[in-house]
Amino acid sequence: MEALPSKILIVDDEPDIVEFISYSLKSKGYAIATAGDGVEAIRKAKDFRPDLILLDVMMPNKDGIQTIKELRQIPDFEQTAIIFLTALSDEKSEIEGLKTGADDYIAKPIKPELLATRISAALRRFKKDDEQDQKISFGDLEINKTKFTVTFKGEEILLAKKEFELLSLLASKPGRVFLRNEILQRVWGTDVIVGDRTIDVHIRKIRQKVGVDLITTVKGVGYKFEMA
Repeated sequence: MEALPSKILIVDDEPDIVEFISYSLKSKGYAIATAGDGVEAIRKAKDFRPDLILLDVMMPNKDGIQTIKELRQIPDFEQTAIIFLTALSDEKSEIEGLKTGADDYIAKPIKPELLATRISAALRRFKKDDEQDQKISFGDLEINKTKFTVTFKGEEILLAKKEFELLSLLASKPGRVFLRNEILQRVWGTDVIVGDRTIDVHIRKIRQKVGVDLITTVKGVGYKFEMA
């Protein structure tokens, strides 16, 4: 079965640049969608589900900095490759861009072949990361994100969907404290209204089912995954 082409969303308010880059990348076999500002970019991203977003900084309605901040708050785009392609070539702008969550920062103008090389490298990097993240192992515990299974000491633990998503989230970064609001947004999303007690109940069920306490409560803050 032939692999589907990688999808790239090009966001820039200059039609000539969008047309030029679109033509160049289409010739490389990429599927392309375009947007003229940040507002349109977020809407298009939700529909198009790009593998990579090429994002200008200076745009009307919503600039690139605000756009990437909002995209990174949406669970579906938290790990999407985003590259700034902008006329702002000074070091301060580059540092700010990378701090806001960009994976690369490219100054205009750039030759099409070099741009294609940078895009290809970003896509390879993210594909590799995705493959590595499909299975998380800690001693006797294994979380398989592809099969949606959890095993402990060789025995499968049956978790409900939200219990699995919650455990996977915490285990993705051992030792890091996840804030309660962050957990609610990333596991339950913004379309469902749930209370803080919902997290507590799911944590308690995970502890009971696995039979060992893998999750530490940080009082008044959130939770973190720890395994001795």
